[in-house]
Amino acid sequence: MQITTLIPLFCLLLLTAGCLDQHSETGSSRLEEAPSSISNEVSVVISDVTNDEPESSSPAPGTIVPRTGDEIMVAGQFVHTGARVVLWLDPSGYDAYRVERRFSPLDQSSWLATQEGGADFDSPNRYDARTARLSVEEREGIRGGGWDLPMLQRTVNQIVMHYDVAGTSRQCFKILHDIRDLSVHFMVDLDGTIYQTLDVKERARHAGGVNDRSIGIEIANIGAYPTNATAPLADWYQHDTNGQTRIVIPARFGDGGLRTTNFVARPARNDAVTNTIQGELLVQYDFTPEQYDALSRLVAALCAVLPEIKCDAPRDESGDVPTEKLPDEELENFRGVLGHYHITTRKIDPGPAFDWDKVIGGAQKLLDAK
Repeated sequence: MQITTLIPLFCLLLLTAGCLDQHSETGSSRLEEAPSSISNEVSVVISDVTNDEPESSSPAPGTIVPRTGDEIMVAGQFVHTGARVVLWLDPSGYDAYRVERRFSPLDQSSWLATQEGGADFDSPNRYDARTARLSVEEREGIRGGGWDLPMLQRTVNQIVMHYDVAGTSRQCFKILHDIRDLSVHFMVDLDGTIYQTLDVKERARHAGGVNDRSIGIEIANIGAYPTNATAPLADWYQHDTNGQTRIVIPARFGDGGLRTTNFVARPARNDAVTNTIQGELLVQYDFTPEQYDALSRLVAALCAVLPEIKCDAPRDESGDVPTEKLPDEELENFRGVLGHYHITTRKIDPGPAFDWDKVIGGAQKLLDAK
């Protein structure tokens, strides 16, 4: 056979391969297929088959694409944050694509065993496709997960902040994935480690009616409570002999799964914070400085790559962030970063201690420097 007859067939195979999605039907992803930087161009280089020497610009087969450890994944693209990130692809990551329960005994963790055990789960998947704001043609195009970045940029325009009431990201994932059949895109642990459990293109189940347009972030914090019911705070917060407050993970949670060895977690403000959310007076200890730094970097990265998300929170006439649900029309029109309590009167997270100006100001400073 002449070499000229092979080339059209080879090109056809390359074009056909280009239609394959980066995810299998189970949603698992291959790290080596994701680019190390954002690009909307795909180049196919066909080497001269008569040349024994490889192209100098082509990486050798089997070359591992390096990562720096700060990348999140957005529509299959790696995006730098400047913070420590653990993806669902990584060892010890939290994988919301998996159908089995992560922390159940192995022989009881499968979807079949979950059903037989009586768990009230609607589906083996804890996520869906973001279809509500897409045309019929676009819905057909993303079947199997085939999002491109421009389409996602048109679709996502909110970030929703939660506290997890679990205390650590490991316990948060256990509750969401194994017990409640829910999911969230990101978790931020006490030491500032960011865990990503799903590609941002997925519709995580974290905030009801805004899931199709939003990204969810769960921040490790035991939560806010009425001033006459603060028992959980006493279980998680102790004071050193010098009066400094520190977070103590209860023994029943082991080491909490923190990735920073010998890390001592302290709230950014030493004293508990009291303020009104949804008209109720609540008390809460602040998040850690490491969490605030990670949140600012994560918000900056998301606002940069998804420009429909404005780097700001809702504001009242005085320029303050409201502490109650937004009116329906304002919520529908809002583009930016908001709390779970801005979406529904049933929620009070991220609570009275959340420092909106620290997160938004830190993110904006990073964006301005860029």
